[in-house]
Amino acid sequence: MSIWWSLHLRREAASVPLARRLLLGTMETAGVDPDISYDLSLALSEACANAVEHAGDGAHGDSRGAYRVTAYLDGEKCRIEVADSGPGFPASPLNTASTVAPETPRRPVPVAAVPYDAEHGRGLSLIEELADHVTIGNKPGRGGAVVSFDKMLKWRKDAPLMAV
Repeated sequence: MSIWWSLHLRREAASVPLARRLLLGTMETAGVDPDISYDLSLALSEACANAVEHAGDGAHGDSRGAYRVTAYLDGEKCRIEVADSGPGFPASPLNTASTVAPETPRRPVPVAAVPYDAEHGRGLSLIEELADHVTIGNKPGRGGAVVSFDKMLKWRKDAPLMAV
């Protein structure tokens, strides 16, 4: 069983629950275990909220005012990618233009530990805790951040589309 979808969303707060509900509905219909669905939907919400908040000032109708969510449920794994067209993550001192080829994706500066009760700054850490594998970086050559993550799926016993 394989399901794939992609959304092109405006960089508005209302788009975050839309993406989350679509993912939850897809997973429920396919028969994914509710705990796995919840973890992935929370991670997706954090990634989308980051795109909405940090992807720049994109004007109405400008592609910089949008972001893309792509989800793949393929066999035993779900992979989600959230990509925006904002400024991307700042390069670390090791990834300056003089030491890295221009086409090489730049890695974000490591984020300092954020207190557990902080209101902001925990999104990427939360995604890393909820997913099995996380990749965070910039789009090569075009600007914008990309956060992708995956998680092994568990299926309900009565799953209609369970992987064989």
